[in-house]
Amino acid sequence: MTTAWESEQVSAAIAGELRLMDPRVRASRDLARRWLDPEYLEVGASGRRWTLEDILAELPDMAGSAEDGPRYEPSGIKGVLLAPGLVHLTYETVLEGRRARRSSLWRRQDEESGWRMYYHQATPVPPGTE
Repeated sequence: MTTAWESEQVSAAIAGELRLMDPRVRASRDLARRWLDPEYLEVGASGRRWTLEDILAELPDMAGSAEDGPRYEPSGIKGVLLAPGLVHLTYETVLEGRRARRSSLWRRQDEESGWRMYYHQATPVPPGTE
């Protein structure tokens, strides 16, 4: 049974995940930095490994970052509290007709910094796959 405390932590991580899909956040290195952990690491759908500095340098120019461009369409977001201050999220996105299954770890080290994405991985879903 999930407690209210667990649900609050999962909800905070989901809110952060959705903020990182917002074109206004993606277009701003300062806003994106607010939601990404200093030790951030990503394995993208391309297989590329991204550090915090790598992603901040390129995020404003990536798909999903323009206010009038394509947007991420998330679905099926689920979260599990792994330990106090550590949440694992899984979900799918569609962007420009391409599906990806995604997994993120969110951590909260202290009250001041709040919840931040620590790790993210995207796996492309081939067309026709359920």
